[in-house]
Amino acid sequence: MIWTVDPTAPEPLYAQLVAQVHVALSYGDLADGDRLPSARELAQSLDLNIHTVLRAFQILRDEGVVELRRGRGAIITARSTTGTTNATREADGVRQALRQYVDAGTAAGLPPEALITLLKEALRS
Repeated sequence: MIWTVDPTAPEPLYAQLVAQVHVALSYGDLADGDRLPSARELAQSLDLNIHTVLRAFQILRDEGVVELRRGRGAIITARSTTGTTNATREADGVRQALRQYVDAGTAAGLPPEALITLLKEALRS
């Protein structure tokens, strides 16, 4: 898994990390028992404060996605992958709907920034 963050994005950096794990789970790139990089490694590779990474890991732990083990790091839990087939199917449906949204916006001549703004407004309502 390749980790990235965008410091200019409005989403907090820790939230970007959490989202990447959820996306990787939905694609099947992460599975039960997979180990995430150590907080120190991840912070260093992304040039982040270690507390940013630890906050992301704590959120994932609270969601039941990872189990934090001293000395072993963050491990994807069985609870997070239970129903992965359903989650994958649902994620595929969302990707398909987004593809239709992007195609419709492009056909209407809307720039990507406008599509993003419209999506964010829809999420708020």
